[in-house]
Formats: sequence, C-alpha cells, structure tokens
Amino acid sequence: MDKVTMTETIIAAKLSKGLSWEQMGKDLGMSPVWLTSACLGMNSAPADKAAAISDYLGLGSEISNALAAYPTKIWDQAVPTDPLIYRLYEIVGVYGETLKEVIQEKFGDGIMSAIDFSMEVDKIEDPKGDRVLLTLNGKFLPYKSW
Repeated sequence: MDKVTMTETIIAAKLSKGLSWEQMGKDLGMSPVWLTSACLGMNSAPADKAAAISDYLGLGSEISNALAAYPTKIWDQAVPTDPLIYRLYEIVGVYGETLKEVIQEKFGDGIMSAIDFSMEVDKIEDPKGDRVLLTLNGKFLPYKSW
C-alpha cells in the first residue's frame, strides 16, 4: 500500500469514528502533531507505534506496514492557495532571512534540524481573538569545516 492510499484510509477511519488528532494522540500517548504527520505520510512510524495506530483505528497490517515505511518527502513546489498553509509560507518569506540571521548570531553558522525536532500547536484564548502558538524545537547543527 502506498502512503496516499494509507492516508485516505486513515482519514476515513478517523472521520467515521468521530475522532480528532488531539484525542488520538492522547489515547495513544503520542504527540498529536507527530501522529498527524505520520498519518499524512510525511514521517515513518516505528513498528510498535504503527501497529498501535492501526489497531486503534481498527485497520489491518497493510496500514501499519505503510505507516512504518520510509516516506519520500516531496511536496508541491508552488505556493499553496489554502489560506492557513499560505500564511505559513508568508511567515517564512517575510521572516525567513531574519530568523536565519538571529539563529546564526546566537548559535553560529549552521541550521536547525528538522530531524531532531519537535513541534507543538497550542491555543491561547484571548478576548481580542484566540491565538495560535506554534513551538518549533530543533537541534542546532553547526556546519563543519574540514
């Protein structure tokens, strides 16, 4: 089974059971952000987590095998039109160079890992309108000279 079919099957099961990613993460003891990414095919799940997700949703071994398979991380290179995703592109477009400068000033020449990485999404209630708090936590990897 490919990752696209896996994702479609998982989302159909999730919807039919009336589940949220947050609830699934809590029930499975997994980060809902990581769980969602794995179920959308952008990360591989260790065999035990893949089996737990598949069992939780009442799906078979084809799903757990697909969850455990290494993904090819390819996405559309065009700027997306979905407003939420577009705004994230806009943030990187406007603040990307700034973040690079500030990170390298604090840490030196290098990058923030997206492999040794975690991310949290939180809701902050505010009388002026609720706020989205994204926390990106990546290990700093310095460039090496040889």
